[in-house]
Amino acid sequence: MGGSHERSAAYGPVHGLLPADTTEDVRTRGAGVSRQIAVLPVGSHEQHGPFLPLATDTVVACAIARAVAGSYPVHLLPPVTVSCSHEHAAWPGTVSISAVTLHAVVRDIADSLRRSGVDTLVLVNGHGGNYVLGNVVQEASARGERMALFPAPEDWEAAREHAGVVTSLLTDMHAGEIETSILLHTSPEVLRPGYETSDHVSDDRRHLLTTGMSAYTDSGVIGRPSLGTAEKGKELLASLADSFGAYFSLLTSDS
Repeated sequence: MGGSHERSAAYGPVHGLLPADTTEDVRTRGAGVSRQIAVLPVGSHEQHGPFLPLATDTVVACAIARAVAGSYPVHLLPPVTVSCSHEHAAWPGTVSISAVTLHAVVRDIADSLRRSGVDTLVLVNGHGGNYVLGNVVQEASARGERMALFPAPEDWEAAREHAGVVTSLLTDMHAGEIETSILLHTSPEVLRPGYETSDHVSDDRRHLLTTGMSAYTDSGVIGRPSLGTAEKGKELLASLADSFGAYFSLLTSDS
């Protein structure tokens, strides 16, 4: 289903991380669908080792959201760029907001969208520490609202296998093969030298929430960025766009 809804030029281009739709683009797209869906990338501003930018999770979330918007008639929103990165506080540059604040921001965005006729919201999460987003979706669904969180771990696992990513999802925790590959594909100009020699594995992280990342890595990296390639990044995004088909079908059904 991933290629069944090609995004035409009438839907507006993307400029950097920001969608460039006009009001008329949104109106035209909304008139051609049975149910309007908005896609909100949620990233973070946190350390990603010495070679990836602080905005990596935002870049990744936006790349996934763009891939979705390129295949399905959804409204692409600008990203939330600061979220819950408290486990990375030991590194300079990391900025966080509370889970309560992130919850409120997403709720406010969903409420605003509904007032403008868009009753369905998909959160595209680029940061694993945004645990509260699952609660937001659970609570919204219990109220009878239409909301989803994407990608699920199963979607990432399918993408990993499709792209030939060697590292497991457990090992590829932060600034590893997956994130490096996606940025090599979408934004190679933002990578600094060093990802080729920064591999660090720390699979047993049972005390992460108590101790933070600094107990498990000196560099901030947990994973194998040396294995990242632009081709893997391209295939990861293609697989995720395809996986979104099941979400699109579920969210647009009448049941």
